[in-house]
Amino acid sequence: MKPGHVERYLELRLFGEPTLVRDGVVVPLPASRKTRALLVYLALVGRPQRRDRLCELLWDIPDDPRAALRWSLSKLRAALGEQAHWIVADRERVSFVPDGGWIDVVAAREAAGIGTPAAALAVADQLIEPALLGLDLPSLDGWSVWLNAERAAHERLRAILLRRAAGAAVASPDRAARYVALADQADPSATDTPIGFEDEAKGLAIQQTIRYCRAPDGVRLAYACTGEGPPLVKAANWLGHLELDWSSPVWGRMYHELSDDRLLVRYDERGNGLSDWDCEDLSFDAFVRDLEVVVDHLGLERFPLMGISQGCAVSIEYACRHPERVTRLILIGGYAAGWRIAADPDTVAQREATITLVRHGWGQNNPAYRQIFSHTFFPSATAEEVDWFNDFQRRIASAENAARFLETFSRIDVRHRLGEVRQPTLVLHSRHDQRIPLEEGRTLAATIAGAELVTLDTDSHLPLGREVATNQLLDQVRRFLAD
Repeated sequence: MKPGHVERYLELRLFGEPTLVRDGVVVPLPASRKTRALLVYLALVGRPQRRDRLCELLWDIPDDPRAALRWSLSKLRAALGEQAHWIVADRERVSFVPDGGWIDVVAAREAAGIGTPAAALAVADQLIEPALLGLDLPSLDGWSVWLNAERAAHERLRAILLRRAAGAAVASPDRAARYVALADQADPSATDTPIGFEDEAKGLAIQQTIRYCRAPDGVRLAYACTGEGPPLVKAANWLGHLELDWSSPVWGRMYHELSDDRLLVRYDERGNGLSDWDCEDLSFDAFVRDLEVVVDHLGLERFPLMGISQGCAVSIEYACRHPERVTRLILIGGYAAGWRIAADPDTVAQREATITLVRHGWGQNNPAYRQIFSHTFFPSATAEEVDWFNDFQRRIASAENAARFLETFSRIDVRHRLGEVRQPTLVLHSRHDQRIPLEEGRTLAATIAGAELVTLDTDSHLPLGREVATNQLLDQVRRFLAD
């Protein structure tokens, strides 16, 4: 800045459509929706982003995405004017550093952290409209997943703040009634879960960094640690992707909330997600060794271990091999034996036909091949949730690996290990699970000494984030870990 130059005050408003305001006057943003999306993304993630990542997110084109990114950055600098230096870029990374500016979503998070009615009332009039309107880019799947997750998180924050503002003593009855009505539209369940303002702000601020370690056979394993506090390790399962899971409208909420007061450790299974897909060994023993590699790499000595679906069998095997390291077991939607172990000939024929279908159709753009999984995982999902899950499946693994996973899972058998488990164990299973019948969860709970079984009132294999069953699952996990 030149000596003696006075920089004018700039606001970035993200509730409603993104808007720049300088000294009370609206500054036109670039007409390009991708350029406005770029500004919003940089403002909300709050840390430098690789140019390649930004190109992948917003410019899914075969020509020159880096040139498109440079063009958008030039347009944003022009719109920012005197604050053009807020866009910080080098050859590899780009960030948005609003030095001295004001962003409404940041102010809302700060008000949530303060936790008083007065703090909520001070920002309430900024929360009249939902956040991040006018930014949809339906052809960009990664962007759509991120945007939907951010909208859901900010709608929850908006509802909580509006309800707290309505309760402020200085609010007039008409104003309070308006805030309550808006909160009901934003998230009617916001008061059903006992989450405080400070916790909500903390949850929105949690970010994940993905790193890698190597298994003994050279396979690179992607892992992420989120939150702070005592560790909670989640064993990997198929149908996982660290980045897409974290921003998922289906189960992202669970991972965010488990990171509120713990260091949540997650990793992608070999052959799947962000871990190496080109793997010679996709055996059950390899899955257990990968869990060993990740926790050893992180230097974790003792920790509770959580498994989902076939990750439950991996968790059981690890707990028996390393009883001194696992303090508690949480098993969600799990089973001890794959379908080949006791299947009749008709079941074998049907399952083998499914594997053949997967091998030849999984990677095709036509989602019909993956729909068979979507409706057994989430029979009551909305059309949008099914569409997301169909696309998610295609992006996390190759057709050949998907078929190999199904074959490996069919032969899992840890029944002989159940009597050896000595850790306190919580078994959670959906009451109407069509993927893994409830009887499998009952078998785990009945055979593991002292295990407790909690059934979840849903037909989803893993409860959807919007379901009441997710509240029940999270409450039970927190209660069990606190005992």
